[in-house]
Amino acid sequence: MGSFTLRGSFKGGSSKYFHCWQYILCLEASWRYSGLGSGADENSFSSSILSWKRICCLAVRSACRSYQRALHLSPWQANVYTDVAIASELLYSLKENCKDDMNPWFVSEKMCLGGLLLEGCNSEFWVALGCLSDHSALKQHAFIRALQLDVSLAVAWAYLGKLYRQEGESQLAQLAFDRARSIDPSFSLPWSGMSADAAARNLKPDEAYECCLRAVQIFPLAEFQTGLVKLALQSGYLRSPEAFGAIQQALQRAPQYPESHNLKGLVCEARSDYESAVASYRLARLAARVFAGKLSKSSLADISINLTRSLCMAGNADDAIEECKYLESKGLLDVEGLQLYALSYWKLGKYDLALSMAKRLASSALPTEHPLAAASVSFICRLVYHISGKELAMRYILQLPKRAFQSSRVRLVVSAIHALDESHQLDSVVSSVREYLSSSKEIAALDFMATLGLLVKHGSKDCLEVQQGVNYLRRALHISPNSHLIRTLLGYLLVASKEWKDVHISARCFRVDPSEHQKKEGVKSSVEIFGAGAVACCNVGSGKKTLAMSICRENSTLECKTIKMLQKCVHQEPWDHHSYYLLVLNYLQKAREKKFPRNLCVVLERLINVALRSELYAKDEISSQYQKFQLLLCAAEVSLHCGNNFKCIMHAKSALEMQLPDNYLFFAHLLLCRAYAVEDNYSGLHEEYIRCLELKTDNHIGWICLKFLESRYKLQSDYSSLALAFQECGKEIKTSWNMWIAMYNLVQGLTAVWNGEFIDAEESLAQACLLAGGESCLFLSHGVICMEIARQQSDSDFLSLAIRSLKKAKDSSSTPLPFVSLLLAQAEASLGSESKWEKNLIEEWSSWPPEIRPAELFFQMHLLARRLTEGSGAISNLEPSTSPLRWILQAIHINPSCLRYWRALLKFME
Repeated sequence: MGSFTLRGSFKGGSSKYFHCWQYILCLEASWRYSGLGSGADENSFSSSILSWKRICCLAVRSACRSYQRALHLSPWQANVYTDVAIASELLYSLKENCKDDMNPWFVSEKMCLGGLLLEGCNSEFWVALGCLSDHSALKQHAFIRALQLDVSLAVAWAYLGKLYRQEGESQLAQLAFDRARSIDPSFSLPWSGMSADAAARNLKPDEAYECCLRAVQIFPLAEFQTGLVKLALQSGYLRSPEAFGAIQQALQRAPQYPESHNLKGLVCEARSDYESAVASYRLARLAARVFAGKLSKSSLADISINLTRSLCMAGNADDAIEECKYLESKGLLDVEGLQLYALSYWKLGKYDLALSMAKRLASSALPTEHPLAAASVSFICRLVYHISGKELAMRYILQLPKRAFQSSRVRLVVSAIHALDESHQLDSVVSSVREYLSSSKEIAALDFMATLGLLVKHGSKDCLEVQQGVNYLRRALHISPNSHLIRTLLGYLLVASKEWKDVHISARCFRVDPSEHQKKEGVKSSVEIFGAGAVACCNVGSGKKTLAMSICRENSTLECKTIKMLQKCVHQEPWDHHSYYLLVLNYLQKAREKKFPRNLCVVLERLINVALRSELYAKDEISSQYQKFQLLLCAAEVSLHCGNNFKCIMHAKSALEMQLPDNYLFFAHLLLCRAYAVEDNYSGLHEEYIRCLELKTDNHIGWICLKFLESRYKLQSDYSSLALAFQECGKEIKTSWNMWIAMYNLVQGLTAVWNGEFIDAEESLAQACLLAGGESCLFLSHGVICMEIARQQSDSDFLSLAIRSLKKAKDSSSTPLPFVSLLLAQAEASLGSESKWEKNLIEEWSSWPPEIRPAELFFQMHLLARRLTEGSGAISNLEPSTSPLRWILQAIHINPSCLRYWRALLKFME
């Protein structure tokens, strides 16, 4: 089309503004058609195209008349001749049945020559002649003449490259395109030519796509836009918004081409919009019948196959079968058509006919080296499995020739069925399959399948064997350390695991990049797993990041990154409700850590209100119901901490209306227990407590929370029932069972402290330390209880126990724990060891950042300074001023409410 020449023509004369306006007026008549889907018919479609062309022709004819009038008034204006030539060529391209009438084309060429007679040295006029001429020699001469006049004219180089490419001179075309692009990078044609020569230039599909995208962004021409979608099909960018927008605009400017409608169908299909894809394929077939003339049978077959596939995916299996019958009647039913034929019968429940088509497919594709033979084998395996079960599917696999396993697709299907094979019939096949593995991606895919097999085969009826899968993937990760698939699955299993610390190390499985957040059906993205792991970690710190009090050493440095990543994902894909849901849960964890400040509560309430209005949560699917349940519990939690008990109870009761298993509803009743406890409604509290015992849960945290409530409000005298329920919920846990029992003993010890029963508390904590010997926090708690008992009973034996536990807490912690050395110093001093007291006190001082040292530490340093001689090296290395008075004054300054400090000051001043 002559529209390529407009860039050069716009630069000349006063008529350029009229020219631009008339051409834009022509293009603004974009095509619109309302008869989509099954309602599309040939007459209405043809009428809409002809009406659109008529509008365009009227606009161009009006432009021609205007230019001719301008030429009549100013025949000495050379640029007007070129404008008339361009308008005449555009009118010729839009008119119907004008192939034998050469007058319009002759007029356009003649007008170009008229402009050159007046201004023979105008390089742009020579470019216009080259674009409008139909003779290759004249075109080449015109472009070369333009370059002789202006060697830096990018448009001449670009169209010369286009001419060389049409003539098959690929090297000359590349040189011309490169020269044009170096002169003017903002010109679209060289970028388009670079993408078209991708094979000759050894460009990757992604690089070719980027080049064509650059051309479309510079000048959104319909030819460029359809070329962009073709490259998107090759490079995997069909789902991108750029491809969708390009094909939408291309259809508005070139609706008469079947290819445009077919490409739009492919784009819609990639975006899972199958109804729109069906409508586009129907229009493509109509355009092929009406406007494409004699279209090849293969092109018509491609459109029909695409239509059949979309009908099948859209759930219209009956219509898909009719299309298959149409293809069969025309002799166009190929291997892909047979696959769709069998799939459509299977979707309708006609299994005998589906198997019959599968046999036809096997006889057509397998005996020969057909390109779709591997796809056919994998399809037949899956179809037989779904219809006849895994036994017949395995029997079919065992009958396959050995060369069939050379395809990666077949190997993947065989591995998937083997993962469900408890009789091990396919062990020999799978072991031989390993011989054909050539890429790390395929090795990772087979490891993925092997992991799923371990989960299923070694698990029970209601529970997968997660630990077996974790152990296998850890070994596989050593072989393929860069496999994103293995890392993602390992992280997912670690988050799902109930073993101690598995959740905490899940973040180390992958490096998360929000820009690569592309979800695939049935596979969790790394961002989702990372966000879920941050919530499941239950890592509630002290709010002071400089203190090493967090029980999670792995995720503590990643807390702030999680929310930022999820915010980026929500910003990139606002329709991604799952990322939004994880963002709410992570904000709740952050609010819990900071003791629910007012600003975070406001943010949470707003986020939850927006999330609950989503249409996703109106569905009856278990995943949607569970997410809505969690959001309602979040809303209830925020309301509880804001003092709005009425809204808390309302949200918790709304959560109980969800159709979920009892072990989930347990937590709504647990939240109601807390709400009634705040209101001092003991009858409601006891009722909800009994309901929790009846429903039960398989989550240890739920039972621990209920244990706190039971002890605080004396809800039940029989303590064994809850302890038995706690032990019952974790039978499948193996390696970390002792740790969970230790946590339960810790809870019992804490409740005993609340009741003033320190001996019972010491026994519970001692048992916890025996079960979980590597946990420094447990030894710290035991040491504190022993020191309190020693103070009350003046018993040196408990002091010795305290010293032993505090030393173990100190040794087992990778980072200095606060107060451990201080308590150890006090215990050593009570036993009369002043040197150890001094040593531990100085260690405690060094472990604290200067800005958050507690008052008690300054007070202890005051005692140390009084015992030591003034200017002692031990203290002078820590602080320039070692005066006991300065130490006590700093302690009072930090905590002026402590009478002990004031009494020490008065005693010092005496």
